[in-house]
Amino acid sequence: MKELVIISGKGGTGKTTLTACFALLARDRVLADCDVDAADLHILVHPKVLHEEDFRGGVKAAIDVEKCSQCGTCREACRYGAISEQFIVSPLSCEGCGVCFHVCPEGAVSLEEGLNGRWFVSETRVGPMVHAALLPGEENSGKLVALVRNQAKVLARKQGTP
Repeated sequence: MKELVIISGKGGTGKTTLTACFALLARDRVLADCDVDAADLHILVHPKVLHEEDFRGGVKAAIDVEKCSQCGTCREACRYGAISEQFIVSPLSCEGCGVCFHVCPEGAVSLEEGLNGRWFVSETRVGPMVHAALLPGEENSGKLVALVRNQAKVLARKQGTP
């Protein structure tokens, strides 16, 4: 299996266009759009989604109101201001660092895995493609990029792509 990777470059320099051009010229190819934050290869190759799955790559804090004594230790320790006066965690502000979990004297804080995005295996007019999208405001794109790359390699091996 040979791999051609197009990386780096300012937005609008033509990385996606160049990738689509190479995809048209290549034989026995599998595409992987690893730009999970702002993917746009799909605009050029018109994928038909064959398979999709949720991506869970990070955690968010949650406070059990039954256990919480409202002492404020978690709120004081949170450097992101993610815990409200009512001891509710804002999922958009929470970075999943776990400080609140570790400082809570009541054990009322848990770290729960959340949905960060979705990944797809699609058929395109130039061949199969693995791609993904993070949900707005989500992070952990490195883990999702690794998943996209690995799934593309698995797909290439299944197809016997040289």
